[in-house]
Amino acid sequence: MKRRQFISTSMLSPLLMSRQAARRERSESSPAGEKGWTLAGRSLEDLRRQYHYDLFEDFLPFMDAHVIDHQYGGFMCNTDRDGRNLSGTKNTWFEGRGIWVYSFLYGNFGHDKKYLDAARGSLEFILKAKPKDPNALWPTSFTREGRPFGPPPQNIYGDVFVAEGLAEFARASGESRYRDLAREILLKCWRIYNRHDYDPSIVAEYAGPRPLPFAGARVQGVSMVMIHTISEMLEAGPEPQLEPIIEECLHAVLDRHFNPAFALNNELLNHDYSRPTNELAEFVYTGHSIETLWMVVAEAVRRRDPQIFRTAAQRFRRHAEVAWDGVYGGVFRSLNNVDLNLWALDKACWEQEEVLNGTLLLIEQADDAWAREMYGKMYRYVRAKFPLQPHGYHLWISYADRKVTYKPHDTRVENYHHPRHLMLALLALDKLIQQGRAVKPPFAASATQEEK
Repeated sequence: MKRRQFISTSMLSPLLMSRQAARRERSESSPAGEKGWTLAGRSLEDLRRQYHYDLFEDFLPFMDAHVIDHQYGGFMCNTDRDGRNLSGTKNTWFEGRGIWVYSFLYGNFGHDKKYLDAARGSLEFILKAKPKDPNALWPTSFTREGRPFGPPPQNIYGDVFVAEGLAEFARASGESRYRDLAREILLKCWRIYNRHDYDPSIVAEYAGPRPLPFAGARVQGVSMVMIHTISEMLEAGPEPQLEPIIEECLHAVLDRHFNPAFALNNELLNHDYSRPTNELAEFVYTGHSIETLWMVVAEAVRRRDPQIFRTAAQRFRRHAEVAWDGVYGGVFRSLNNVDLNLWALDKACWEQEEVLNGTLLLIEQADDAWAREMYGKMYRYVRAKFPLQPHGYHLWISYADRKVTYKPHDTRVENYHHPRHLMLALLALDKLIQQGRAVKPPFAASATQEEK
């Protein structure tokens, strides 16, 4: 007697239900080119209305009322869910990010002066602390009025975010001097990063392996922010001094951080790009890899490079699938040890939204079947778990436990990943709606099929 004859009806039911759910997911995520096609079981127009609400009626009004400092400029991100400012402390990371968000908003969503004013207020606030030493980094933190305090930064991220904000502000406002300053900052950051004593201590905050002395380490996150910032600048015009940097960063992400032993990207390498010989050789920061790889996909679109597009798309899929929590849904952000299958089990909203960013990009550019299915799965998960509206508040949960358990208070408003996702989604949906049945995506042809 064959084995399957022993399987009871009660045992078959969950399997049949899961297969039916998969078929339903595929049917609800109709491919581009079909009339009235949908994503996550919703029409594109309906999705667009939801994203528009999330950005313009939920996020931005809260920011305007409670986070934007209309007196001194900048962003008071240490704010609770009820709008209560826990402190006036401002952070270089969040200032640079905020400048980018409001500049991008102004440039892509109607040229409303109040958005450019918010960006300018932060820009003028942060520029008062511009280091006089051309090789020094911006202070980490400021009082509300702008007095620097706290220890000096040990990594370049804050300065890169300032450069990203300045470059986008220059693009939005037409004030080219800020693009010049952005270039100057990026070149400085690249010099610092290439020192043998560069300190990647920020990795200790990733919920990854225990901090180890690792001077001069190569960090995938650095390549990520460089790729994204320089790519955006290149969209607006050539940058001969920065183009070699983005090439080096692409090479690092695609060829050096990628570990063929398990087909995932190591977050940290030695200064010479060799692999560490300790437990960090097993460390994969999946959140960064997912985010980095959709940015590489976007850069491939900018330069019209199908080979880079396909490689990055395949690896984006690989990391998203490996990071997926098969029990509770969503993706984990840190695989602390590959061979031990040891994960940090918390859930951050930003990593879920990076999956949505990447899948929307693959749908827009390649009409990719896997991306449609993953987008639907992730969209349903995020929509069910992260919005705070069911609890009587604006915004979304930023960080939570594995089950995304609601807590009534928080210490920081997320002013970058969330609004970036909402804006990118609106722009992608606009393109998809406009394409309709008439336009074949430029990179169509099974972008995320596994590498052979």
